[in-house]
Amino acid sequence: MEMTTTDKVKEELLLQDAEFRELAKEHGKYEERLSELSSLAYPSSEEQLEESTLKKKKLAIKDQMYSRMLQYQQGQASGH
Repeated sequence: MEMTTTDKVKEELLLQDAEFRELAKEHGKYEERLSELSSLAYPSSEEQLEESTLKKKKLAIKDQMYSRMLQYQQGQASGH
């Protein structure tokens, strides 16, 4: 299957951009913890609050990653 442009940009940034790598790592940690929390049959109030907070943090990081990807693409387009 062919990689999409988005996938290619993400791969490039993972290789070249330490800050992007850190964002991706943090996003993965949040994803892992959210998976743990969602598998709980009866989460406590604290766990429900943690899940809600993590979802917001994960989305904020995803937005930051997307923004960096757009900046990278625009830089590539203007560089060619």
